[in-house]
Amino acid sequence: MYIRKDDTVVVLTGDDKGVRGKVLSVSPKSGKVLVQGVNRVYRHLKPSRTNPQGGRLSKEMPVNASNVMLIDPSTNQPTRVGVRYAADGTKELYAKKSGARIRILAKANPKYATKA
Repeated sequence: MYIRKDDTVVVLTGDDKGVRGKVLSVSPKSGKVLVQGVNRVYRHLKPSRTNPQGGRLSKEMPVNASNVMLIDPSTNQPTRVGVRYAADGTKELYAKKSGARIRILAKANPKYATKA
């Protein structure tokens, strides 16, 4: 899973289809991401000492990582991503549509550097 915290994603399916949001947390074990403002549910609270009013608390629930797509930083559009080695041997995550680098995944390794 190449989605990380603070990435901007767009939701592909469900009630919130087309909504963009910032990733608040990622759970790689369950394959879910928590996106700001997406998949909101209500938690009904009884009146208590800490919350004397009671009522409904709205919060986000995780969505499956396969239902979101990263936003390409150069074109500001959703894009598929791939992994490649740069000329200096750096492993990077890149946008398939524009070819722009999204982030570096590993430091430069001379074994993967292209011979010039």
